[in-house]
Amino acid sequence: MALFLDVMLGKLTTYLRMCGYDAAYALDRGIEDDDAILEMTREEGRTLVTRDEELAARTDDSILVESLDVTDQLRELRGRGLDLSLSEPARCSDCNGTLVREAGRQPDHAPDEKTVWRCRDCGKRFWKGSHWASVERTLEEIRR
Repeated sequence: MALFLDVMLGKLTTYLRMCGYDAAYALDRGIEDDDAILEMTREEGRTLVTRDEELAARTDDSILVESLDVTDQLRELRGRGLDLSLSEPARCSDCNGTLVREAGRQPDHAPDEKTVWRCRDCGKRFWKGSHWASVERTLEEIRR
């Protein structure tokens, strides 16, 4: 499922990307205008995820999120049937680019980690460190 998240859902975007979703974010694209958001979702065949009731009502393919808190937003999405399990790293949490595995590389500040992934688009490197563990705990909490 390809998603497009409006400007109010930046933190949620990161979680969804870490769960393997192709999650475009309006501010990453420099888009804030509702008409432009709708046009982009239609052009790219994405499901709109928004907190804006009026915006959600303007398209048949949208998910309205009511909560302000990201953990509660995740609960809402889980209730709508989205799988919110951490996937093997596949999407850049910063730019939504595709990650490629760089086996055997170790970041200097994470010597116990054996696998690193690099974003094909922005070049940023990722590994399963403390941020990964924190997201994993949050996702386990919402499954309870």
